Amino acid sequence: MIEGAAINLSLGGKPILKDVTVGLHPGELLAVCGPNGAGKSTLLSALAGEHALCAASVRYEGTAANKLSTMQLSKRRVVLEQSPTLSAEFTLTELVELGAPIGVAPEEMDALTTPILTMLGLWDMKDRYVSELSGGQRHKAHLARILTQLHGNRQMGHRCHVFLDEPTASLDISQQAVVLKAMQRLTREGVGVLVVLHDLNLAAGFADRVILMREGRVLYSDVPSAVLTEERLTDTYETPILVETASSGQMIIQPRF
Repeated sequence: MIEGAAINLSLGGKPILKDVTVGLHPGELLAVCGPNGAGKSTLLSALAGEHALCAASVRYEGTAANKLSTMQLSKRRVVLEQSPTLSAEFTLTELVELGAPIGVAPEEMDALTTPILTMLGLWDMKDRYVSELSGGQRHKAHLARILTQLHGNRQMGHRCHVFLDEPTASLDISQQAVVLKAMQRLTREGVGVLVVLHDLNLAAGFADRVILMREGRVLYSDVPSAVLTEERLTDTYETPILVETASSGQMIIQPRF
């Protein structure tokens, strides 16, 4: 389990996270939602152990993040930033293989990466340069890279969890489902997944638990049906929100016009 207890973080003299307590459990998909500037991405990076100013408040299986080296952290969690970049030209396969942990032998690489590329619909473009891909395809390529890190770690016996910052923002609706279904499959294997989402309908449809943030604070944390109510969403986003339930039982969330 990854736990953050009373996290406080200021950047440039501005408070960003204010007394935030949250945990990521093995086998759950946790969606972090809230308006722009709520602190969602900062919370993700804090829980990933990337902010030295609050690393003592974050614990991995009981060990404070500031007691773990970069290598030790890389065995315990993988992180996909909102806008990953490359400083050199790579083929898609080369990029994905960069995620493989030290210890994965070259002859094991295909067996590690092929299922991931296939699952994400990237196999047919594996020899193309990343610069030739669409924005959505590039983002999935980076997702494949961190999943290679995840599965490589797990093969070597490390418990590893996933942090994703807006992984569906550049994807069409079918590819959004591909990505989040892949995350659900990981949770069934005991992996904890924390994902920052702006799309409340995706959070409602895929998350086991939803955190709703505003101005650096966690306002609510519970199952989607308890958090994503008209009253709570209208208060958090400061705009009228309509929440309906389809005949299938699926929640439908939209601004009230």
